Amino acid sequence: MKLFQLMVPGMEILVIAVMIYYLLSFFWNTRAMDLLFGLMAFVAFYFFTLWAQLPVVQKLFYYFINVAVIALLIIFQPELRLALSRLSLKGKKYKEITEFDKFLETIATSVYRFSERRIGALILLENQDSLDEFANKAVLLNARFSPELLESIFITTTPLHDGAVIVRGTTIVSAATILPLADDSSQLSKSMGTRHRAGLGISQITDALIIVVSEETGKVSIARDGIMTRGVKIDRFKGIIRSVFTPPKSTVESSLNLLGKLKQWNQ
Repeated sequence: MKLFQLMVPGMEILVIAVMIYYLLSFFWNTRAMDLLFGLMAFVAFYFFTLWAQLPVVQKLFYYFINVAVIALLIIFQPELRLALSRLSLKGKKYKEITEFDKFLETIATSVYRFSERRIGALILLENQDSLDEFANKAVLLNARFSPELLESIFITTTPLHDGAVIVRGTTIVSAATILPLADDSSQLSKSMGTRHRAGLGISQITDALIIVVSEETGKVSIARDGIMTRGVKIDRFKGIIRSVFTPPKSTVESSLNLLGKLKQWNQ
């Protein structure tokens, strides 16, 4: 028993180290990592207030933390859901592979192949707002999505690479689409050019999810609701897209399932 008690501190240190390593590996080079550094500075300042015995500031910190925790859960819901899903003990063989899952894997593979080869790309995933206004002024394709087609569009030797691709569901609607540029480019760094500015601009006026691959750095960025997130890794990329586009179970399907259960109970 005494031996176990001596081992407890070491076990606790090991568990905490694994948790910290997991969080850092998941959020490294993402927007959440900047937030993590901010939280560390916040905690350091809080301990300073304890040392300096500042009761009013401590009370303000207490009220702020209560609000901040809820805000963080809302803002980083996609990342948290993906992180928890990776901890699932359920094997992949038990997961149902849907058409959306296949599309997500395909577009993720294509986008990060662009990233590795430093091929610039601008892809719009249409949500609720129609993008026909922009598609009708571009080269209409209305072709089923495939990685070969997407990659052939953005190869620099083709006439369609200069512009955006609009994707509706699993259909590539148009290519060489011209988009409005963002008026406020304060979110963009000097290394970001017209492609990023156009992606940010269209995200400010529609609810589409915009994917931008930098030709200079190869980094993948995602813009939505006027906010651009840079340096998105592939796991977070999939989590964000899944959180936005995974459709809830339809009312009709739910009703059919309910009727089926009622029939079984009556038999």
